[in-house]
Amino acid sequence: MNTILITGGAGFVGATLALGLKASRPEARVVALDNLKRRGAELNLPRLKAGGVEFVHGDIRQEADLAEAGPADLLIECSAEPSVLAGYGGSPRYVIDTNLAGTINCLEHARQHGSAVIFLSTSRVYPIAALSALQYHETETRLDLEPAQALPGASGAGIAESFPLEGARSLYGATKLASELILAEYGAMYGLRTIVNRCGVLTGPWQMGKADQGVVVLWAARHHFGGALKYIGYGGSGKQVRDVLHIDDLLRLIEVQIDRLDDLSGHTFNVGGGREVSVSLQELTALCREHTGKTITIASEAETRQADVPVYITDNARITEATGWRPAKSVDDIVADIARWLRDEENSLQSILA
Repeated sequence: MNTILITGGAGFVGATLALGLKASRPEARVVALDNLKRRGAELNLPRLKAGGVEFVHGDIRQEADLAEAGPADLLIECSAEPSVLAGYGGSPRYVIDTNLAGTINCLEHARQHGSAVIFLSTSRVYPIAALSALQYHETETRLDLEPAQALPGASGAGIAESFPLEGARSLYGATKLASELILAEYGAMYGLRTIVNRCGVLTGPWQMGKADQGVVVLWAARHHFGGALKYIGYGGSGKQVRDVLHIDDLLRLIEVQIDRLDDLSGHTFNVGGGREVSVSLQELTALCREHTGKTITIASEAETRQADVPVYITDNARITEATGWRPAKSVDDIVADIARWLRDEENSLQSILA
C-alpha cells in the first residue's frame, strides 16, 4: 500500500485512521480529503500536518476533487453525513448527494485506478421497526436483550449480519445500504477488492459530539463544560442502550484488514463494542460524573423520537472468527480517555463543545 486515500479524512474517524496508518506505515503516502463542513474538523489540520498526512480540501460530491487527490492503492471511505436524523423535517439532498452519489464517485475513482476499498457503513442499515420489535427486559439501569429472539440474526449477543433488511431505516441508513449494494457490484464487475464494516457507535478523543451523532462525547463534554442534557424517549429514564467502540479499536481492525485484503475481500462485517462494551444513557451519566468529577441535572422527555431504537448491540462473531479481532477498550476506558482529552484540550474545544 504505497498510497492510502482517506475520504472524510479530517473528520473524527478519518483523521484518526490517517494518523494511525501513517504512524504504522511511515513509508506510505497517506492523503486525507475532506470538505471541512463539520465544525471542529479544522482542528485536525495541524494534527494531520504534524503526523505527515497530506491534506486535500475537497468534496466527494465533486469528481474533480477526487482527481486532485490522485490515484491510490487503497481508498478508505469515511466521508458521510452521519446524522440518522438527516432529512427529517427538511431536504434530503445533502445526505443523498454525499452518502450515495459521493460514494459512487469514490468507487469510480477506485475503478479508474484499481484501488482496493474499505467502506465504513453503519449499523443503521438495519430497519427501525425490526430493531424496535426485539424482545428485551428492563433492569435497574438499562434495557437488556432477551437471549431468545424471534428474528434471525438476533440474540442476546446482539445483531448479526443475517438480520432482516426489509423495512425503512432512515435516509442515512438507506444511503449507506445502497452504497453497500453498489460496492458489491463494483467488486463483481471490475474486480475491486472491497470490505464493508457496518460500524456501531464509534467514539473517542477528537470527536465533536452532537445530539444526533457522537453522544458519548456530547455527554462527557456537557458534564465537563456544563450545559443541558435530556433523556429522550422510552419513558425518559435513560435506559436505552448502545454498544460503543473506541476509535483505536477500529484502527486496529483496519490494520488487520489491510494486511488481509485478499482473503477478506467481498465480505461484510458488523463491527462494534458488542455486549461487553455497551452502555445505557443512565450508566453513561454515572461514568461521566466519575471521570469529570462534575454533576449536572439531566432532564427527561418520555416521548420517543423518530428513528430511535431501544437497544442496539453488535454481534461481532463473524469479524472475530475471521480475524481474531475483538474490542480491547471498555466503556470505562472510553469515558476516561474522553474526559482526559477534554481537560487537555479545553481551550481549543471550548467554543465547539461547551
